Amino acid sequence: MNKKKRIFLLLTGFLAIIGLMFLIEYLRGKSQTNASEGNLLPGQVAIFWNGKFNLGFSGSDLEGLQEASFKDVEEQKTQQGWLLKDVLLNFYEKDLFSEDTVIRISSSSRNLSATVIWFEVLDEENFILFDLSGRGTLKLVSVMERLDERAEWVQDIDKIEINPQ
Repeated sequence: MNKKKRIFLLLTGFLAIIGLMFLIEYLRGKSQTNASEGNLLPGQVAIFWNGKFNLGFSGSDLEGLQEASFKDVEEQKTQQGWLLKDVLLNFYEKDLFSEDTVIRISSSSRNLSATVIWFEVLDEENFILFDLSGRGTLKLVSVMERLDERAEWVQDIDKIEINPQ
């Protein structure tokens, strides 16, 4: 084999290896993007925007936010945590929400959910907030009539669905 053929075969081999590496990295990145929801740790909450998984967070991600509190009507215990409004605005721009944006908070382990509208979330007197449960998971509590009793609270939250109208 002459020298030109060897150089050509060597360069072709290198280019094939480089191309294969790019293909593998592309496929790895694509599979990680698709599996992001499955990569959430226990206790983390998945946020879906218009039906598509967008991001996940846990209570520890909220520690820098200002807290709010109220006494529940049943046991007069202080419920303290982060306003849902502040949590969502920590991850999204305010102009993405309209007054009639529907937000559904749910717990698959308890088969519970609550639906609120953005204008209700903005009203800080409703005290729609995430509180840490004794187990370290998030629960949704509020003084709103349909969420003011413990049986109506959503404990062990694992999903938030945001559907702008």
